[in-house]
Formats: sequence, structure tokens, C-alpha cells
Amino acid sequence: MLVAIVAAGLGSRMVHTGWIVFDKYLGDALYAAMVYVIVRMAWPARLALGIAAAIMVGLELFQLTGIPARLVMDERLGVRLFARLLGTTFGVSDLVAYAVGLLTIHKLHK
Repeated sequence: MLVAIVAAGLGSRMVHTGWIVFDKYLGDALYAAMVYVIVRMAWPARLALGIAAAIMVGLELFQLTGIPARLVMDERLGVRLFARLLGTTFGVSDLVAYAVGLLTIHKLHK
């Protein structure tokens, strides 16, 4: 399941349809689902849902510090890629997409 989620998430970032739900928010939802599946390997479903949600909210709030936005301009490729993984711009809509991804995978993965 994890491989399928990662593949779909990467696909949603590489194929642009012009439809924002697919081009932007599907990837965010799948990113959250990936975190849930990883956390679920170590924790029961309900606890995994809370832990994954906390991770996703924490990552989104971290963007408010401006650190990821500065890191994306670093000369080192690895640092720039890490900054892209973290995300660089806070968005409430990202939190909604994470919630959709987490709740969907939680329902499917019980």
C-alpha cells in the first residue's frame, strides 16, 4: 500500500491537469496518507491517526517560521530537496487536504 501511495503522490506532482484538486491537493492528501501508513506500522490505528495528524500539522506550522523557504535557496541539492519535502508556504487548505487524506486512509486501513 505504501508503494502505491508514494507512486500516486509522485504522479500527481508530475502530471499537471489544470485541475487544482488533482494537481495540488491530491498530492497533499497522499503525503498525509503516506505518513499515516508509516506511523501505523508501529502504532494502533486510532493512535496512528492522532500521531500522523500531529506530524502533518507540525510540518505545516513549521512553514510559518520561514526556515523551509530559506532552505529552498540553499546551494546544496539535498537541502533544497528536503525543503521541498517540508513545504515552503503555509496554507490552511493544505491542512484540509491532510485531514481528507488521513481520514480516508484511516477508514481504508483499519
